[in-house]
Amino acid sequence: MTTDNALDRGRESFQRKVWGAAFAELTAADHDQPLGPEDLVRLGMAAALIGKDDESHDLRTRAHHEFIRLGDPAAAARVAFWLAMSLLNRGEMSRAGGWLARAKRILDEAQQDCAEQGLLLMPVALQTMDQGDARGAYALFEQAGKIAERFGDPDLLTLSRLGRGQALILLGETAEGAAWLDEVMVTVTTEDLSPNVTGIAYCAVIDACLRVFDLRRAHEWTAALSRWAEGQPDMIPFRGQCLVHRSEILQLHGSWPEAVGAAQRACELLSLPSGQVAAGAAFYQVAELHRLLGQFDPAEEAYRQASQLGHSPQPGLALLRVAQGQTEAAAAAIRREMDEAKEPLARARLLPAYVEIMSSAGDLAAARTGADELERIAADLPAPYLKAVSAQATGAVLLAEGDAQAALASLRTASAEWRDLDAPYEAARARVLIGLACRELQDEDSARIELEGARQTFEELRAKPDLTKMERLLPTAPSSPAGGLTAREAQVLRLVAAGDSNRAIAKELVISEKTVARHVSNIFTKLGLSSRAAATAYAYQNGLV
Repeated sequence: MTTDNALDRGRESFQRKVWGAAFAELTAADHDQPLGPEDLVRLGMAAALIGKDDESHDLRTRAHHEFIRLGDPAAAARVAFWLAMSLLNRGEMSRAGGWLARAKRILDEAQQDCAEQGLLLMPVALQTMDQGDARGAYALFEQAGKIAERFGDPDLLTLSRLGRGQALILLGETAEGAAWLDEVMVTVTTEDLSPNVTGIAYCAVIDACLRVFDLRRAHEWTAALSRWAEGQPDMIPFRGQCLVHRSEILQLHGSWPEAVGAAQRACELLSLPSGQVAAGAAFYQVAELHRLLGQFDPAEEAYRQASQLGHSPQPGLALLRVAQGQTEAAAAAIRREMDEAKEPLARARLLPAYVEIMSSAGDLAAARTGADELERIAADLPAPYLKAVSAQATGAVLLAEGDAQAALASLRTASAEWRDLDAPYEAARARVLIGLACRELQDEDSARIELEGARQTFEELRAKPDLTKMERLLPTAPSSPAGGLTAREAQVLRLVAAGDSNRAIAKELVISEKTVARHVSNIFTKLGLSSRAAATAYAYQNGLV
């Protein structure tokens, strides 16, 4: 193959987004005769898209110096900008700052009015937003957008619109912010932007949607990202944070094996080089999946790694402690985390776990306070996911308070929302609570239908901790125990015989103490007994324990 043929083929492969071939062919051409800066940029981008980050950095550095040598400061500054963005994504802040400073110096010395001036506003705006000044960031993104419109730069215009959408969401103007993000995605899916910008837009929009619990939008754009990646088979898809988000979406929809694979791949990609900002989130997601599957030791290790990388292990670690029977430790951890969380969205991520843990700890007053706060947040931010978790938390608290009829209304709302979101695990957990409410209302047939349906879902998902709970909630005792006791009464009698108090029985069976007292009274009446000691003796004499 001649140099010209290799170069032509490489450019053609690049245009067709066949990144592996583009890298091989342009590399071959470069070996025969050093490439010009434009082709070095192409080769560097192809290298990045197939996971050769170090080669990409070296090639773009060469392109930068070539543009300087040829007297093109704007092009040199643009390459420096993308070098900096790549380093920022890898957590190499000092090197990134150096490239940004160089790009600014080049443009200042050239005194050139160009689109690259707008690009250099982007990291400043992002830093401003990270420091909590969303309004100031919006102004900078808007200024960059005006520069983009003046020079007709679609990449810069897309980045500026993306930033404005993110800033508006942080300002609480969710609907307007989402509209900006939708416009960004329309541009991404219909116009020919650079792969760098396309990838950033997909991941940032999905991240913003998940931050405000807009799971439907996040799912829609994740599917679009999948289609985009499928058209480029050589590309390593879902780099960084995007891969973590894909795992979260897969988990929600019950594709747990695929979710585990995506999360573990994210850990691999984000661990080298060290310091990448999304690495902690990747390990936290791995921990969550281990916890749900009952793999407690790997879960604990992954939570520890997430914490070391700067990502809070809560509320997952506290929920793990509950599953391990360490309720007091869980309650202390979640209380501290709630005290530190100030923003409503941050608190909304903790409140479902807070309500569950406080209920397990027997602190129904705290659980009620948490459920009420979650309900207020859900009213202010009408996202289906928040509506579902709020209704479920309220229903769980009402059930623990002994108001099964009111609990049913909230729990059926939650169940319907989970079905609409195609969230089988969460829907199954709602069914468990519905079954317990039916049981409280003496409707054992409906209770069993709901509980057995939930158990089937847990079996399909291999959710071991939930299956363990179901063994208690669906006892295998004979259908007609001695003395005419119901299956639930026989279950209560076994726990009485084990020496458990009414409060301990209520916690074990996830019912109210009032209901336990009623069951105990019914047992005494049916069996003609007058004391717990007599009930214990009866249980042993009749083989119920």
